[in-house]
Amino acid sequence: MVLRVERRVHVAPTLPAASDLLARRLVAYARSIVAERDRFRLVISGGSTPLGLFRRLAGPYRRRMPWTRTELFFADERCVAPTRPESNFGSARQAFLARVPIPRARVHRIRGELRPLPEAARRYEAVIRRSRGVRAGDGPLFDAVLLGIGPDGHTASLFPGQPSLRARRAAVVAVPRAGQPPHVPRISLTLPALSSAGAVWFLVAGDDKRAALARVFGPPGRSRSALPAALVRPSTPTEWFVDAAAARGIPVRARSAG
Repeated sequence: MVLRVERRVHVAPTLPAASDLLARRLVAYARSIVAERDRFRLVISGGSTPLGLFRRLAGPYRRRMPWTRTELFFADERCVAPTRPESNFGSARQAFLARVPIPRARVHRIRGELRPLPEAARRYEAVIRRSRGVRAGDGPLFDAVLLGIGPDGHTASLFPGQPSLRARRAAVVAVPRAGQPPHVPRISLTLPALSSAGAVWFLVAGDDKRAALARVFGPPGRSRSALPAALVRPSTPTEWFVDAAAARGIPVRARSAG
């Protein structure tokens, strides 16, 4: 019997080194997808961890990334105006979107400032479906999804124990209460949507993520199944780009060379 490998781990000494590994992986994958289908559909997440990666994509990797053929989506958004410092879109725009030649019409931000929240979620799902141009069920929604993990095991804005984890038909949900700061309402892609990708990559750094990674990579059981990050299950193995501090929570047997 052949067991499907669920995760591949790449350990680097520091977050900048892990970000560089992921940047090279992302660019090579994007170029291969564009050569095959002429369009690369990428989902990015917020937080501080991916900002160095974003700056690399706007710097040393800018000319290698097929920006004019890239379509960009967001894994989640805080329900604030895009000019607020808490906005994932605002952070991404400052870090790299304003400095790369991606067509503005292909940057699909979540309008977190809209009310009511369920309507904002429905509108973003409509954007995803419409931009895809095919019927639901005709292959993955996205080519690649970039995620992180919180100390509590959350990913995107899917937090442990919340009803949003049970969404199965919707691609986007409203999250009225965030489980981690900033404690503002969120809009998030669901587990089925995050899993509907040709590739899913996690970028993780810091000693505060060690305990969560120990649970993700530990033996199957209730402890692991309660973590949203462990519930993102695409048809291909997820890839984890991890700095040395966070990697101390991963069993040595699960690691691979960067």
